[in-house]
Amino acid sequence: MLILHDPATLDFIRSRVRRLTPDATRLWGKMTVDQMLWHVNQAMEQPLGRIRFKRTIKYVPRSVIKVLLLNVKWPKGARTQPEIFAGGLRHSFEDEHCRLLTLIDEFTSRPLDGPWPVSDTLGKMSGRDWSRLEAKHLDHHLRQFSL
Repeated sequence: MLILHDPATLDFIRSRVRRLTPDATRLWGKMTVDQMLWHVNQAMEQPLGRIRFKRTIKYVPRSVIKVLLLNVKWPKGARTQPEIFAGGLRHSFEDEHCRLLTLIDEFTSRPLDGPWPVSDTLGKMSGRDWSRLEAKHLDHHLRQFSL
């Protein structure tokens, strides 16, 4: 089980992020590398308490969604929250790249056993849950761009 707070996982994720280039080619999906960076940056803002998501999956208990997101491999092209859907907008690769490295540092400087925001989609989340979710999300999108 990967968690972003694990030093080996953190170093591996950071090194993969640093190897991203503006001309990185995606293996699946529609996002360009700058859109992917914006997307993962927006996602990291939620556990830092700066963005809220609407609950988009109705009729399925949050606990079920949480178990699936934390434990099942995500399919290529999986749906995402509307608030972090990149759409056709383009972003500065350099700005988003730098922002991601900063957000990773900010996120991992928070103690796992400290207070963490409730997820609008998944409900109560521990620091370990958030760390696992963010590691999984980053890994998913870095694999999307061959890293």
